[in-house]
Amino acid sequence: MPSNPTVGVLALQGDVREHLAALTAAGAEAVTVRRPAELAAVDGLVIPGGESTTMSKLAVAFGMLAPLRDRVRAGMPAYGSCAGMIMLADKILDGRDDQETVGGIDMTVRRNAFGRQNESFEAAVAMTGVDGDPVEGVFIRAPWVESVGAGVEVLARLADHTVVAVRQGHLLATSFHPELTGDQRVHRLFTDLVRSSRA
Repeated sequence: MPSNPTVGVLALQGDVREHLAALTAAGAEAVTVRRPAELAAVDGLVIPGGESTTMSKLAVAFGMLAPLRDRVRAGMPAYGSCAGMIMLADKILDGRDDQETVGGIDMTVRRNAFGRQNESFEAAVAMTGVDGDPVEGVFIRAPWVESVGAGVEVLARLADHTVVAVRQGHLLATSFHPELTGDQRVHRLFTDLVRSSRA
């Protein structure tokens, strides 16, 4: 088994290329995933930012939603940023009535909680598990976490105590986009999580 884990990026919609670059820099063998056979070949998966309702519909159309749920339930590590956080949430507020998620993290997430595109912002985020200075969080029509279950670890909050990063077992999620900053520490955290899951 190679030392570098194979980590897929769900390539249905969103900022796929940036995640591939960040994962490669973090020591993973990064590949795109669009079909169930490609999903079966990876050790872990990133669900990127983008538009969560579109991503949900495309996952259904490509026959990916059920395989994604099955792999996550079976213990595959997954990391969701922004729309990916919504996809990993068990419950969504302000979603569309027909919006489906992969689920897996016992949390309730409010979609587009920080406002519209023109209200996007950046903030320094001190995150548990990431050494050194705070990471630069890029928030673009981002969700936030309204509540978490007992098994969910809160990894980061903003100054107003809004929860913006969580972990539950093999699943990691952030409201923000670390792949847009050139700082690979969050991706390294996830790559290490995938690597340890294979041990």
